[in-house]
Amino acid sequence: MKRKGIIFVISSPSGGGKTTIRRKVLKDSPSLAYSISVTNRPPRSGEKEGKDYFFISNEEFARRIEKGEFAEWAEVHGHCYGTPRSFLEKSLRSGRDTILDIDVRGAFRIKKKYRESCLIFILPPSLKTLAARLKARGTDDKKEIEKRLARAKEELTFLKDYDYAVVNRNLSRAVEEVKSIITAERCRVGITSRSTTDTDPG
Repeated sequence: MKRKGIIFVISSPSGGGKTTIRRKVLKDSPSLAYSISVTNRPPRSGEKEGKDYFFISNEEFARRIEKGEFAEWAEVHGHCYGTPRSFLEKSLRSGRDTILDIDVRGAFRIKKKYRESCLIFILPPSLKTLAARLKARGTDDKKEIEKRLARAKEELTFLKDYDYAVVNRNLSRAVEEVKSIITAERCRVGITSRSTTDTDPG
């Protein structure tokens, strides 16, 4: 039986820890592929082309939308982010599981197109803790932090539509819980769309 890959989507409010968790999960799970998003925003300090994001111009992003090159895309905090369709579908066909680090709207678009994808929401212990983390990052002014907190409250209303929730109270434990979810999904049976053959094993 030739196995299809599984899409794992990790989402969280800004400052919730999804990127840190995703990096640690990938480090511990070399069999996982990571779908690098495309964005039209400028790189932040320490970000690298082709590792954190693919950075392109507004015009190039619009061209790729028109050509249908994204499996999903969304505008978040004034910038656009997209998931390259070709990489994602190549990984699925090859049987390699792939992890995505995208926002709530992007997650639902992926779920709509790839019904057996697994959505994991990373929760902060509280909004107060989230606010403290955003301030500690030192990358946003007070007005921007307030915008991100308002958006976080909105995003939390969609928690019920996710498959799993992980509270990022302790980073190491949160990483282990995400890894456990991946293991559990890989062991599930009865999901025919994750197989590319109808051969009777009996």
